Amino acid sequence: MEYRKLGGTGVRVSAVSLGTGGQWGGRVDRGAAKRIVAAALDSGINYIDTANIYGTWYDGKPLAEEFLGLALEGVRERIVLGTKGCQRLGDGPNAWGASRYNLMNALEASLRRLRTDHVDLYQIHLYDPETPMEETMRTLEDLVRSGKVRYIGSSQYQAWQICTCNDLADRYGWARFVTTQAHYNLLEREAEAELLPFCRARNVGLLPYFALANGLLAGRYSPGEPPPADSRAAAFERTRRYLGRYGTPANYVTIGKLTEYARQRGHTLADLAIAWLLAEPVVATVITGASSAEQIAANARAAAWKLNASEAAEVRAILGSEGGTQE
Repeated sequence: MEYRKLGGTGVRVSAVSLGTGGQWGGRVDRGAAKRIVAAALDSGINYIDTANIYGTWYDGKPLAEEFLGLALEGVRERIVLGTKGCQRLGDGPNAWGASRYNLMNALEASLRRLRTDHVDLYQIHLYDPETPMEETMRTLEDLVRSGKVRYIGSSQYQAWQICTCNDLADRYGWARFVTTQAHYNLLEREAEAELLPFCRARNVGLLPYFALANGLLAGRYSPGEPPPADSRAAAFERTRRYLGRYGTPANYVTIGKLTEYARQRGHTLADLAIAWLLAEPVVATVITGASSAEQIAANARAAAWKLNASEAAEVRAILGSEGGTQE
């Protein structure tokens, strides 16, 4: 396993990491969570990503953090652990947002579920336009000073939002965002317009999510056919909407070309999707979901494929021929 710096920090994280969204709390129960975490560790993965809302789509409870906390018992010291807060969890006008009130409450609840006294990376899950950036950044600084958070990051932020937050942090001597999460894969490349150049210039690590495009880049779906019964699309309406947006005829043509490109080199389409993201140096780790130990082990193996400059250019030529990013 390759290890990369977490943004501008001295912490090193595995090039491929484990994400606990998707079916954690559903098909992934407590037992499966333990098996998946064990397989991740055996594969060299040392970064695990979760969020306080993961798992709530099953019965309203944040089961992903709960299951992960149980799975990390006895191995917590081997893991760089990231979680997120900000999105709505519960009722009431203050049960969401990047305010001091909500973030402090959300972190304490996450720590209880995760059975730990600190998280290594605490991320604001979504930009909150109703809370002043100064309030959010000062709160995060206080959480870092308390020892309950080691580093901070953002998720789904635009480049200017991260820039403004980090400028505030620099002005007052507060903790800066060292990472940001973004929807970025072979079929969705909007991040290349502004976010990637910003991350390169300001040494902010990029953590791509939906690396396999909800299964499209794992060969899980075929045009004109219903989704497999054990797939995310079969379980979630939001995944079916995702397939409706990205599972276009043009993108299926691109997927076919990419699949053949990978096959000729002894790899799978999923291998290529992960290796292509890792060809970008500012990517700190590629977050990959898994509903089985075998899946996370396969994702980890993909990090061994190092695309050279010529291969990266060939892949971009395939993407360019069909347009890639969807509007």
